[in-house]
Amino acid sequence: MSRAEGTFDLDRFDAEPPHEDRDGVSLARAHITKTFHGDLTGASETDIITVHSGHPAAYAGIERFEGMLHGREGSFVLQHNAGGTNGVPWLTWKIVETTGTGELAGIRGEGQIIIGPDGGHSYALEYEL
Repeated sequence: MSRAEGTFDLDRFDAEPPHEDRDGVSLARAHITKTFHGDLTGASETDIITVHSGHPAAYAGIERFEGMLHGREGSFVLQHNAGGTNGVPWLTWKIVETTGTGELAGIRGEGQIIIGPDGGHSYALEYEL
């Protein structure tokens, strides 16, 4: 397995009003664009469904990354899953197999998103090509 690490910027976070809101729990959609730095360089677009219960509680989503990974150019799709345990968030990625293109064809793996105390976002991705 190879490891990729770096940071990303949230360029846009377009949240829709909740499409369901009852008993203190709301469900909503959001569209996000990002710019990646580090071992991944490029951009992505993500669509997520969020769960809020007084604060963000969970989300699931699909993201298409386009750019370079350790100097190899192409794209792939990431499946997001995020939640929390005892108030501590966890955010994971899985590369959707068969979605790699260009020099990233055949890629597979998984990783995580880390949100720092300052709100900055970083990532770690373990992958095979």
